Order: sequence, then structure tokens, then C-alpha cells
Amino acid sequence: MELASISIELMGVLFFVAVIAGLLDTLAGGGGLITVPALILSGVPPLTVLGTNKLQGSIGTATATYMMIKSNKISWYGVKPLMLPAFTGAAIGTIVVQFINTDILSFIIPAILLFIAVYFLLSPSLTPNNDKPKISNEKYKYGVIPLIGYYDGMFGPGTGSFFTLSGIACRSHDLLTSTAVAKPLNLSTNLASLTIFLFAGHILWVVGILMMIGQAIGAWLGAHCLFKINPAYLRGLVVLMCSGMLLKYTHSMEWIKFIQ
Repeated sequence: MELASISIELMGVLFFVAVIAGLLDTLAGGGGLITVPALILSGVPPLTVLGTNKLQGSIGTATATYMMIKSNKISWYGVKPLMLPAFTGAAIGTIVVQFINTDILSFIIPAILLFIAVYFLLSPSLTPNNDKPKISNEKYKYGVIPLIGYYDGMFGPGTGSFFTLSGIACRSHDLLTSTAVAKPLNLSTNLASLTIFLFAGHILWVVGILMMIGQAIGAWLGAHCLFKINPAYLRGLVVLMCSGMLLKYTHSMEWIKFIQ
């Protein structure tokens, strides 16, 4: 895709999208559910969408991770062992996606949006509890984490939300803790995918760098808000974000048309 085909106005929109994505990704996960459709609708080729999204998303998750560690919301030594399995899964997924038809993204994204919205809406409890973890730490580390990483390498949108959901469902973490732990895991998967996309040449650099700045701003704002927000509001934010993007995406793809 030629840079000349992207107007100044569109660049401004993508920058604003990145700010919002960085903010929401830090608060609730799923920033890629905003940036990937935005890049697709801008006319960027699918593999370049994925590569550019990893470039701009990496700075957002890096900023959020730094803020989480700096404020002692997560333990670096506690989360570090989970990062290598996440990195490995994402690397494998990114290699595989180079050889498949990426048009499937048009169907994967709305399905994920719907799944996450319904889960957060209907799940009986996303608050702190005294339940024992559903699976062992080893199974979580070597089974669940690489699987989510693989998905992130293949497609990516919603990975932060999946890491959050897995911490709640598998390890009985509360919502805020699970959201915080998801940041370094998502950073690890982003870096794995970005490395491979760099070698493959599937990155739109000017757009990616502009969106990186927006992501950093949004992630910085989100990190300052995360542990001050009521978990109930955070839960509602996830549902609202996913529902709004689902309607916008399906309308933009002309699967549904609003009555004029």
C-alpha cells in the first residue's frame, strides 16, 4: 500500500484511534479490536494490517507494563516465567499466518467481539473470590498461555481480553489483577509477532510510528486510571466497547445496513 493513498485526515483518525485503543486496552484489553478494523477499513492489506498493528500495539503494552511494574501492581519475577511461553506461542502463530488466507479476519473479528461481550455480560462474577485455581500453574503456563499467544500471532484482536479472562477463569484472579498481569503477557506476544513481521516486511512504518505515539499516550492515561476505577464500571466498559465495535464493524463491512 502506498503512503500517498493515506490522507492527512485519515492519519489523524488513526492517531486518535490509537489513543483510544491504548487507553481501553490498558483498562479492559482488546485494543486490537479497534485498531485492526480501523486499519482494514483504511485499505491496508491484511498482513500489513497485522504487522503495523503489532508495531503500534507493542509500545502501548510496553508502556502499560512499565507502569504496572513501577507502581508495584504486578511482580516482575512472578510474571516473567509466563512471558516465554506466550512469546513462543505467538512466534509460531505469526509464522503460520504468513501462509494462510487472511481474508478470514473479516469473520474472526466480529466473532471475538461477540464472545467477549457476552462472557463479560453473563459471567456471574468477575470480582475477587476465595475459589481455588481451576487448573494448576503448570497447565496454565504451558497450555493456556501458549494457546492464547498462538492466537495473537495468527490474528491478535482481543488477546489482552483473552489473557484477562484466562486469569479469572483458570487461576481465580480478580478482574483488576488479571487485567494488570495481561499487560506483560500481551507485550511478550506483540514483540514475538513484531520480530517476524519485521523480517517479512509487512509494516507500514509512518502509520505505525504515528499510532505508536497515540498508543503510548493512551496506555499512560489508562495505567493511571486502572486501579482507581470500579470493577463494575470496567466490566461495563468491556461490554460497551465490544458491542459498539461489533455494530460499527458489521456496518462498515456492509453486512448490515441502518435504515436511512
